[in-house]
This record gives sequence, structure tokens and C-alpha cells, in this order.
Amino acid sequence: MKRYLVVANQTLGGEHLLDLLRERVDQGPCTVHVLVPATVDTTHWTSDEEHDHDLARRRLDVALERFSELGIEVSGEIGEHLVVDTLLDVLRREEFDEVILSTLPAGVSRWLRLDLLSRVERAVDIPVTHVIGEPTEVGSG
Repeated sequence: MKRYLVVANQTLGGEHLLDLLRERVDQGPCTVHVLVPATVDTTHWTSDEEHDHDLARRRLDVALERFSELGIEVSGEIGEHLVVDTLLDVLRREEFDEVILSTLPAGVSRWLRLDLLSRVERAVDIPVTHVIGEPTEVGSG
């Protein structure tokens, strides 16, 4: 059974990820673990770690529900804001067949400006698939 690690934050609830996961399900049985780094919410004037963590939690909860509706065994966790470090912590703990990294488009994505894709590809010895999505709303509650 294939195991996929999905790393996303603002794009986590997007159709682009659902479409990709449908493709993976069509290829055979799989499980998905979702990692949501609690990165800084740039819509606020000041940084608030508790707010960032709560927002990541809401995004994760929505994703777990949507992904499980595809018939996928899915789990997830909130990680620290340092994406590569958090990703490597997960990979030291568990084995995966592929990392799926979802970002905002170039020009908008802070992760791409930080060269996250190249850094992840250099840091892991499994395939990394990069998908681009739009930000998804999770509500402010």
C-alpha cells in the first residue's frame, strides 16, 4: 500500500489536491498523512502563534474530512512554521512513498520565494510532487 505525505497550508482544501489524490487512489490502495505547518498568517498585522496554530488546525480538519470522503485512510498533524524541519521530523518518524507539496502560485507563494520546493527535493530521497492551488477559506470561527 502506497503512503503519501501531503504538505500544505493555505491551499489545503483545494480541488487540485482532491484531483491528485483521486489519481493516486485510482493507482491502488493508499494512505495519506497531512502535514500542515503553522506558518504565519500574513492577513494579520502582527504574528500570533496561537492564531496561526488554530488556523492550521481548522484547515487540517476540513482536509481530513474531504480526503476521507474519497475513501482514503487519512491522518494528519500540525507542524511548526519551519516547513523543511517539520517535514524532516515526520520523515524520520514514518516512511512514505512520495511527498506532495501544495503551494500558492509563483509570485504569491511565500514558500516558493523561500525556494521550499528545491530545498525539500534536496532533503528527501523520495519523489516530490509539486501542485499549485488557490487559497481556500476555512472560516474565522
